[in-house]
Amino acid sequence: MTTKLKVINFVLFQITWFACVIGAAKGLPWLGAALVLAAATWHISIAQNKSAEIRLLLIAIVIGGLFDQLMLSTGLITYQSHGWSNALVPAWILGLWLGFTTTLNVCLRWMRGKWLVAILFGLIGGPLAYIGAVKLGAVSLNQMPQTYVALAIGWAVLTPLLLKISEYFDGFKPDEFQLDKFAP
Repeated sequence: MTTKLKVINFVLFQITWFACVIGAAKGLPWLGAALVLAAATWHISIAQNKSAEIRLLLIAIVIGGLFDQLMLSTGLITYQSHGWSNALVPAWILGLWLGFTTTLNVCLRWMRGKWLVAILFGLIGGPLAYIGAVKLGAVSLNQMPQTYVALAIGWAVLTPLLLKISEYFDGFKPDEFQLDKFAP
């Protein structure tokens, strides 16, 4: 896998993360979701094994959506601009899960099998992402410090879990990946 692809993957994730969060903060929850769908469509189009990659994306959206639904239902988090019922996890959060999942087989692939690193990455990075969303006005974290603890534990479990699942549903396996797809 080329460095160029890893950089593109990372940059696309950052762009879609900000589009989802700022879109929600500004009352445009579908803006980020639409951008993530476009990025995910491109991601799937370049995957060697499209079926495996699509399965991974769907599995991760369900797992991540259930996690964020739990956070919402327990009152630990309040999301802005749902795009549909306030009782359901917002469309843009599902978009964030979709965007994050596109990184598992590309720029976060290096973390596979490094379980302590993956746990720490989730433990620290997960809550930091939500804090960023708070600062941008898309999320409110309630019942502190319980919310931080729940986010940290949740992400410390979900990150290695999703990395493990990505091993089984890997549309970018190096031995199958055609590097010439990125030639100008």
